[in-house]
Amino acid sequence: MSGLSAFPITARWPAKHPDRLQLYSLPTPNGVKVSIMLEEIGLPYEVHLVDFSKDDQKTPEFLSLNPNGKIPAILDPDGPGSKPLPLFESGAILQYLAEKTGKLLPSDAARRYQTIQWLHFQMGGIGPMFGQVGFFHKFAGKDFPDKRPLERYVAESKRLLGVIETHLAGRQWIMDDDFTIADISMLGWVRNLVGFYGAREIVAFDTLTHVPAWLERGLARPAVERGLNIPKRP
Repeated sequence: MSGLSAFPITARWPAKHPDRLQLYSLPTPNGVKVSIMLEEIGLPYEVHLVDFSKDDQKTPEFLSLNPNGKIPAILDPDGPGSKPLPLFESGAILQYLAEKTGKLLPSDAARRYQTIQWLHFQMGGIGPMFGQVGFFHKFAGKDFPDKRPLERYVAESKRLLGVIETHLAGRQWIMDDDFTIADISMLGWVRNLVGFYGAREIVAFDTLTHVPAWLERGLARPAVERGLNIPKRP
């Protein structure tokens, strides 16, 4: 393992435990994917709060790790070849951690790719669509006189929930009996949609059967419960 001092982000967020994976995050639906993952796999890590109210994500130090200015991001001192690995994009981080530890991603090649396809389904559909529902239903967009954007994103979110509902019939998790990174990627988003975003009624969540049961099972996992609150908000 090599030192982390060469990375500018450690100047703003010093590593008290430089031998551990460093997580830079906030407990948003994307952020908690990685904290849940780390809690599930038991990999030692150190967490750093990226405070959006202080525009931490726009600082040169953070942008040196993630030029896109989004959370989460990690810096693993023990990356491939025992060299530090900086990494952003929550989906890529989930896959990296799964492959690094051999956990929460099937070893069988076919099931591995099937799991990854559901991870991409979340990244390309659930995250963007549910996030837009949040904006147009709860945040500034709710005051826009034109309701067509909200209607469009609600309809698409309902469709995506229907895809999951159909897939979960007869299954405990996205990959049958195996809890994987596919589940981790979606739990925070579904929870936020019906909870924090207050969209439970408009997406007809209570007309579903399998998705609510899956969400309840997921939220009951101790590692998920811990990860949803990491890091603590200021």
